[in-house]
Amino acid sequence: MIPENLKYTKTHEWVKIEDGKVKMGITYHAQEQLHDIVYVELPEVGTEINKGDPLGVIESVKAASDIYSPVSGKVIAVNQNVIDQPEVLNQDPYENWLVEIEMNNPKELDELLGPEEYKKVVEEES
Repeated sequence: MIPENLKYTKTHEWVKIEDGKVKMGITYHAQEQLHDIVYVELPEVGTEINKGDPLGVIESVKAASDIYSPVSGKVIAVNQNVIDQPEVLNQDPYENWLVEIEMNNPKELDELLGPEEYKKVVEEES
């Protein structure tokens, strides 16, 4: 269950590129590892973030996990729905994005994984 139209990180975030901005969320594998997600903490709109920095936290009945920024830039939108109803991430992690980021450096996208590369990361962990 790895959509072909997205980019990925080794820390199990997905990235959808749209007009110099990216929407990002967690992968199916990430939500499967966490199990029942009960809480999501995300940054405020306007927050400047650097690639690889923690930008939020997802908590489940099993564990808490940091979410890492796949690119550097400014948070321009936060999905309030996942804060209000975190369980939607278990239902469909690819429809329920977390934040939208206006990128500072689009070249950082070249460092993300394609679907086949990400599939190998998941297989190595299983």
